[in-house]
Amino acid sequence: MSIYTRGGDRGRTRLVGGVRDKDDIRIEAYGTLDEANAFVGDAISRLDPIRDRDLAAHLLEIQQELFDCGADLAALPGKRPYKVHAEMTDRLEPLIDSYLAEALPVQRFIIPGGHPAAAALHVCRVLVRRAERRVVTLSHREEINPEVLRYLNRLSDFFFAAARAINARTGTGDIEYVRSPIVFRNSGGHNPSNPKLNPPDDPGGNA
Repeated sequence: MSIYTRGGDRGRTRLVGGVRDKDDIRIEAYGTLDEANAFVGDAISRLDPIRDRDLAAHLLEIQQELFDCGADLAALPGKRPYKVHAEMTDRLEPLIDSYLAEALPVQRFIIPGGHPAAAALHVCRVLVRRAERRVVTLSHREEINPEVLRYLNRLSDFFFAAARAINARTGTGDIEYVRSPIVFRNSGGHNPSNPKLNPPDDPGGNA
């Protein structure tokens, strides 16, 4: 079976229910998800197969779910039932809490990096954020499955928590943004790691 069809040689591609230019925002949205998914595979390859087998299993499931997200975006509204549902997002929340519980205390924002696996997970985080922005743009123009947006918003938090857990497990430690003031004062020294808590003079957090 050949992998090339020549059907896209003129910059058009087929969706479920139609044809679009390859730079269409719907194509850009699910293409960015594909990009993120490739980097999840790279992150898995950097994990220790024994120490991090729990995280590897979750990441493999996330790869399946990113394909579900892409499938929902690759179908025009009403052409087939959506695959992404609320339970997928809800499943991520206790995992986020669990991985953050492994993280060492910090007082400032985190610079992406540390152990190679943690750095790879941070790349996954920012790519999912980019995909989320593309999906938001698409949602302003066309109908989408709103659960895809909710899932992506939580998934970037998952990658942040997982990266911090890997740095803790390996004894590498997180890299703090040293030019930041102390912004996590009320955490009791435990898990002050939420990137949403950005003060007015530090616009670097995420919602």
